[in-house]
Amino acid sequence: MLKTKEYSRELSLVAAIIIMVIVFSIIEPVYLSGSNLLDIMDQSVINGLLALGITYAIITGGIDLSVGSIFAIVIVVVGDLLVSGLNPVLAIICGVGIGFVLGVFNGLLITKLNLQPFIATLGTMSAYRGIAYVITGGWPVLDIPENFRSIFNSDIFGAFPVSILVLLAFAAVGHIILKYTKLGTYIYAIGGNEEATLLSGVNVNKSKMLAYAISGAGAALAGMVLLARLGSGEPAAGQTYELNAIAAAAIGGASLAGGRGNMIGTLLGAILLSTLKVGLVVVGVDSFWQYIATGAIIVVAAYFEVIQGKLKGMRVGRSNTKAIGVGK
Repeated sequence: MLKTKEYSRELSLVAAIIIMVIVFSIIEPVYLSGSNLLDIMDQSVINGLLALGITYAIITGGIDLSVGSIFAIVIVVVGDLLVSGLNPVLAIICGVGIGFVLGVFNGLLITKLNLQPFIATLGTMSAYRGIAYVITGGWPVLDIPENFRSIFNSDIFGAFPVSILVLLAFAAVGHIILKYTKLGTYIYAIGGNEEATLLSGVNVNKSKMLAYAISGAGAALAGMVLLARLGSGEPAAGQTYELNAIAAAAIGGASLAGGRGNMIGTLLGAILLSTLKVGLVVVGVDSFWQYIATGAIIVVAAYFEVIQGKLKGMRVGRSNTKAIGVGK
């Protein structure tokens, strides 16, 4: 059972999503149909997978701007492997492995070369994108086999998309790692105070590399979902996707200063963005307004963090005052 205090941010997001659904449903009743609600979840899969992965990097106090480019590399490489006749399951394993390795390389740049995460992943964002173009010569990979596409595009019980299960499974595994493993504890500790974590004997470099590796794996899964949906792999795919992923993580409560964030909040952040975008489309609002609305939500979410920080500071201040016997 969720503890109200511990998950107050997540409960606020659930309330915001419900309110948004009600408002859009009043404007356009078809919005409340079961198929549309499933579509909202389905539309949040790609951004959700990217956001869940990038949350790990953010919690360490870093950032991963390369997820959109990792996304593209996995699409074209897995696409080529499938067209050449590789078994779809092996192709998926290869795709996740590629994302993992590229994420580890990001971690190596940050830990071994002491580069700032922003600079390191800005560099690999460009380099990885270039690799995707070099692999294909700038041309898309076409004719992706149906046996691969059906893995992600099929429905369970004829209604529930498998891609949503992939998102929920990745979120569940990510939650378990952060909440119940030493790696999760170390990742939070690094984001809270890296120097103190290092002095306590934690292998900070290894934990950081694993955080970026998980970020890369999330991007790989997202890329393969899109590859299955479109049936073709574009080296230009995923451009600016990292911005939406960061937005979902920030809305979900991940602090860009590090030390705070979780899978439930990020998942809800991705669903909230999808709820908004689908709602604006259904009620006939120009798609350009989506950018304005998304930006406004990010600002509100950031301000919510500021308010929470002030309230927490006030509570700590009162507690310290009582502890030393002042104000009795």
